[in-house]
Amino acid sequence: MYEDKNIVERTLSGEKEAFELIVQKYENPMFNYIGRMVGNRELALELTQEVFLKSYASLHSYQAKYKFSTWLFKIASNLIIDYWRKKKIPTLSLDQQDTRGYQRVPLQISDKEPSIIKKFELSELRERIEKILEEIPPSLREMFVWRHINELSYDEIAEIKGMPVGTVKNRVFQAKEIILQILEEKS
Repeated sequence: MYEDKNIVERTLSGEKEAFELIVQKYENPMFNYIGRMVGNRELALELTQEVFLKSYASLHSYQAKYKFSTWLFKIASNLIIDYWRKKKIPTLSLDQQDTRGYQRVPLQISDKEPSIIKKFELSELRERIEKILEEIPPSLREMFVWRHINELSYDEIAEIKGMPVGTVKNRVFQAKEIILQILEEKS
């Protein structure tokens, strides 16, 4: 498949069909990210389409020295923030003390190929985590989804959000800790 930067150049030079390759490449990761952030399939489809429309309309502002996926996910992040602002989604300050008294417990998963029973348990755990994601603050949920579901690097997330890598690592860690605590409470 063509490199993203080449596809952008082709699109900007008038080959409008080339942008379809971008959509095909990123529609599933984008839909997964947005779906986990808004928790509604229909809304996620609508917002995913809007991300691609916005990216197409502002493609001329993309700078090839940056990774295209980072630029695209930044558009998605900003769109979700705008959605939350309009819906007045309650937010939680990251500096605020946790009122639920979560304890920090590290998650450890073996590197060896899991047995069928382990695979079933992991599948069940993934389902539980998906439900728990809706309970954690959106800013932490976003970091967790990008890092552990979309598998973006800390550097990529930092670039998308315009924040230091250390802050990104801290928020991903906080999200994991809250998820683990809720998992323990519900066990």
